[in-house]
Amino acid sequence: MTSSETRLHSGEVLLSTLVYCSLGQGGASLSVSPDRSQFFEYESVSLSCEVQGNSAGWRVVRNTERGNLSECNTDWGKLKGSSCIMSLIPSDSGVYWCESGSGKHSNAVNITVPAGAVILESPALPVTKGDSVTLRCRYQGTPSDLTADFYKDGSLIRNATTGEMTIPAVSKSDEGLYKCTNSSSEGESPESWMTVTVSTPIPSPAVPVLSMSLTRLLCSLLVGSPYLLVTIILLVKGCRSRAQGDRVEEE
Repeated sequence: MTSSETRLHSGEVLLSTLVYCSLGQGGASLSVSPDRSQFFEYESVSLSCEVQGNSAGWRVVRNTERGNLSECNTDWGKLKGSSCIMSLIPSDSGVYWCESGSGKHSNAVNITVPAGAVILESPALPVTKGDSVTLRCRYQGTPSDLTADFYKDGSLIRNATTGEMTIPAVSKSDEGLYKCTNSSSEGESPESWMTVTVSTPIPSPAVPVLSMSLTRLLCSLLVGSPYLLVTIILLVKGCRSRAQGDRVEEE
């Protein structure tokens, strides 16, 4: 295996870990309604823990961009039944998940509340390979031109006069960072990561237990630090770029 292939393989391992984390590992999942990761200020979102079995002791927690770790109904959010209802402001941007009293946790979801006038409506939760997904560029006002440019991993992929683009059947190659810009200079949205999951075979007994333990450890680190998550995503992108460059030189 060449050095470029080694770096690319390392990036793929990290991406697989991100997907595993998005699936959760504690018998619970965080649901988001509406299912998107970007919101305008004062828009509402409902977060709830869907637990297999007894849901007692599970609560919605978050780690904001300021590094503040806290749970719903303290200084943010209001409990309504089993849901945490929020009227969002920019300081609510951060990573959210469900956590039990014993330290188990669900999938993690990133929520962004930008101060700008443009957001990208994209799924906050993982989408399944083969599903149809629509991305929309939304504006606080009513622009004279709805035309939007959509970017994936920094590269322009679509120009849409309706302000939205549809991927009829998503695949793993569609996984990545997306953003949109408005053609009438309304600005651009923040980037959001879209995860695509696929059905995987049950691991054989020969798979070392240590590999799963390392994956769980990485998941815990990713959930606890949104900055680490961003760093890993950038690292993977860098590995891919360098691998592609090395292949060109070898040719």
